[in-house]
Amino acid sequence: MEINNSPSKQVWKRFRHNKMAFFGLLFILFMMLIAILGYLITPDQSPFANTMHLQLSNKKPGRSFDFLIISRNPEVKKNGILDKMLFGQEPDFKSIPITSYRESGNMVYAREYIGDDEQAEEMGYPLLENNRYRQTFWLGTDIYGRDLLSRLMIGVRVSLSVGLMAVLISLFIGISLGALAGYFGGKIDAAISWFMNVIWSLPSLLLVIAISFALGKGFWQIFIAVGLSTWVDVSRLVRGQVMALKNVEFVEAAKALGFPTPRIITRHLLPNIAGPILVLASANFAAAILLETGLSFLGFGAQPPMPSWGSMIKEHYGYIIMDAAYLAVLPGLAIMTTVYAFNLLAIGLRDAFDVKSQNISI
Repeated sequence: MEINNSPSKQVWKRFRHNKMAFFGLLFILFMMLIAILGYLITPDQSPFANTMHLQLSNKKPGRSFDFLIISRNPEVKKNGILDKMLFGQEPDFKSIPITSYRESGNMVYAREYIGDDEQAEEMGYPLLENNRYRQTFWLGTDIYGRDLLSRLMIGVRVSLSVGLMAVLISLFIGISLGALAGYFGGKIDAAISWFMNVIWSLPSLLLVIAISFALGKGFWQIFIAVGLSTWVDVSRLVRGQVMALKNVEFVEAAKALGFPTPRIITRHLLPNIAGPILVLASANFAAAILLETGLSFLGFGAQPPMPSWGSMIKEHYGYIIMDAAYLAVLPGLAIMTTVYAFNLLAIGLRDAFDVKSQNISI
């Protein structure tokens, strides 16, 4: 009996043939690229994309405005590319949106933008070098006059980082407890199973809120809270898989050779159940994003001014019945498409790791 290709190539081939799952993977990679590049590609490169122009509140997508730089701060430190990518660049100038502009000697006279139907008085400002620029708000501005596109793009980093760290925490706890319960059985299995059932009986959102109350509001607290609420699924899966495999021939051979228990679990059992674990991890990634956005909507997640899709919906959900529904719809669509992409990925991995579909030729 001869297998056509290596198992990894067979898995990739089956996964690639699932077009929807492959599309989900491409979308996730695209979102990861946005999250990694961060401030290097956002129109607003200030920390948390938090540049406010209250005069530009709730402007429609595609609007462009002229800005006049009225002062500069030479003491602002210029960040390198890596620091700028991770933390943004604090602006070294102060600017205002204007409707008219003229120079006279060492002064600039401009009318500040205060509304589409209103005109401000002309004010004088010192003439600075390169003191004008034009900015287009492709997705409009929020209630504080901040660029909505920039905040959505930084929100990708928040959601993916919370999902990644929560999944890593849940995998560490779930695999450890599940492997111990499934391998040793007996009283250890009974105690761990009882603990899993207690956690399983609690609604995930209420459990996350309770943990958030205990740890406090903040970004890193969300990692822990979401991770501690999603490990039970992993633990139950690992327990069942280990119980099914611990008496097979290769495990008995490892015991006969005198291999220690930690090696048998980590080197022989866990690699053989990596497929189901990856499928569940993909599904838990989507669940973690939903939990994070729900917490942010309730005020327990990422705190302002850090942009989070959930907090953006909270700030603008009142505009759904008005002519600015896109302020809440766009972050909602971002949540929906990202979660859908991870669910597609989980379905694709499930089909790819299905051993019954392997192509074997005699």
